[in-house]
Amino acid sequence: TLLFAFFVVMYSISSVEIGKYKQLTNSIGTAFSGNGSSGVNQTSTEKGLGARGVTETKTSSIIKPLPLSHLYTEKMRRERDSMAKTGAEVSNKLAPMIAEGKIQVIQTSRGIRIDIQDNLLFSAGSADLSTAANAIISEIVPLIKDNQRKIQVEGHTDNTPIHNTTFFSNWELSAVRASSVVRLLSTLGISEQRLSATGLGASQPISENETESGRAKNRRVSIIITYEVPTQEDTSNVIAPQASALPPQAPPTVLKNLTK
Repeated sequence: TLLFAFFVVMYSISSVEIGKYKQLTNSIGTAFSGNGSSGVNQTSTEKGLGARGVTETKTSSIIKPLPLSHLYTEKMRRERDSMAKTGAEVSNKLAPMIAEGKIQVIQTSRGIRIDIQDNLLFSAGSADLSTAANAIISEIVPLIKDNQRKIQVEGHTDNTPIHNTTFFSNWELSAVRASSVVRLLSTLGISEQRLSATGLGASQPISENETESGRAKNRRVSIIITYEVPTQEDTSNVIAPQASALPPQAPPTVLKNLTK
């Protein structure tokens, strides 16, 4: 009789432990799967079993990430503001020659473009940089040296054919002129990894070729400081120098020497 009573007690204890084990298992499963029958919103709560078997509820804070388009737009805005500042600095530095119509600074969808008429940099039909060219490029370099933006140099001509002992066509002339400016930029401390040169001949005029003044505008070298963040916007805004940067009357004599 005593032996029978002993087995009955042991059986009862094991039944209770199995029940608690099942309860513990179900509670843990509910906490990890989020599929419980407690009626609590499972998308905003997490369940766990406390030390005494009491169910604890924790509210989870879900922070939705900003959409990529928003991040791109914000980065592009900061990039455009930074480039506009660089363009204004270049424009103010070259204000006298901008006033003469020899240089133009433009903010485009590609970046800041500095158009320099060819007679400031080269003799007619030549790709050898003049002394004035060194002075002009030396003014620009300190403003664009301390960043990692790519710099593209493009050579352009008018549509008047050229055929001399050095250049077979305007394509060769424009390409070598662009390369000459790139070489000078490198000599003045711009990293070669940032530089590229392209000759475009007469393929991208910015004025008519029917007049001498139009052809003079088309004969140019463009230095383009490109955006670090690409943009799809098709904009083109001329960046004028500040009034304080413009000469009060005629350009100084030294600037007249630069145009010879």
